[in-house]
Formats: sequence, C-alpha cells, structure tokens
Amino acid sequence: MEKEEYLKKLSDDVFEFEDEEIKKDAQDYIEAGYPALDGIMGGLVDGMTRAGKMYEEEEYFVTDLLLCSDAMYAGMDVLNPWLPKDEGGTKKKCVIGVIEGDTHDIGKNLVKTMLEAAGFEMYDLGRDVKVEDFVRKAKEVGADIIAMSTLMTTTMPGMKRVVELLKQENMRDKVKVLIGGGPLSQAYSDKIGADGYSGSALDAVRLAKKVVNM
Repeated sequence: MEKEEYLKKLSDDVFEFEDEEIKKDAQDYIEAGYPALDGIMGGLVDGMTRAGKMYEEEEYFVTDLLLCSDAMYAGMDVLNPWLPKDEGGTKKKCVIGVIEGDTHDIGKNLVKTMLEAAGFEMYDLGRDVKVEDFVRKAKEVGADIIAMSTLMTTTMPGMKRVVELLKQENMRDKVKVLIGGGPLSQAYSDKIGADGYSGSALDAVRLAKKVVNM
C-alpha cells in the first residue's frame, strides 16, 4: 500500500472508533517503513480533526469524540515508540485545567486529547483547579502554555488572577495563557491580558501551535 492509503486508513480508524483495528493498521504502517510522526499527524490527528468538525456541526456527540480519542490513543501507543528521540524530547509543554469553582471538564478533556495528538506534552490538572496550582505546575515543568477553561461566569475572575500571578513570579514572558469555554470571548482574553481565546477544540490546537511557533 502507498503511504497515503495507510494514512487514510489510520484517519478512518480514529473517525470510526476502530480502537482494535487501528493497532494492526499502525503496526502495518511502521513495518512498511513510514515515519511515525507522519502517521500521527497525517493519520491519527487528521481523524480526530475530522471528528472535531463533525462535533462542531452537531453530527457527532461528546460520546463519539471520546470513542474517537480511545482509538487515537490506541494508535499512538503503537506509533510513539518509533518517534525519533529528538522529536520526542523537544515537545512544547502545556499545563491544562478547569479553573477553581467549575467541574465541567468534557471540553477540557477534548482539547487535551487534540493537543496531545498535535505533539504537545500535556500536564492535566483536572477540574476545580486553584489559581496557584496552575502557576506552580507551570514553574515545575517549565511549561510553554497554561490553558484554562470554564463554563461559568462566576469563575472567570480566576483566569485573570493566573495572569497576575505569572507576572508576580516573573514568568509572564515565558508562559502563554490561553482560555476557552462557553461564556468567554476574545474580548475577555484581551481584557485580562491573556494570549488568546478559542471557541472549539480545533481552534485551541491552531491557537496553541501559533503562540509557540509550531
């Protein structure tokens, strides 16, 4: 099979929730001598991106996306060990979580999955995360990005406090701050001094890559 056919098959496996089939297809792809990184980006991420578009068009539900991500991770388990060491070692680091006071994490989980597939090293703090914990973790791992989400207006001020705390710790120039979630907007991002707002998981990937020049 040609490389493009393999990539389409991997993409389809993710898109169609084939979490068993994808292991065999990913192994076949590697054994055919093709690069693991291309398989991840041109196959797995492509499938997840297609699924994300279907979700935005309300053709797929959140449960469908979770099944797609299961298939994607199954494929990544096969392909990851074949990544050249330098590509594995120079990943951009992102700390992600839902701001304190909010426990809605489906959107955050989807963004995490998509960013991981796009090549970011992810540190997931979960939900109801204290302002200080975002900054502490970013400092500990040397993060390039802090990504925060909320679906509640009452918790939005916490995002501003993260930006302020980064300034206090002299980290603001090293760490990009991205926000997302229902009540947020680019205007709010500008107001609190963040580096950008994304309205969907697809946008989040595009924005994250842009702010760290990937």
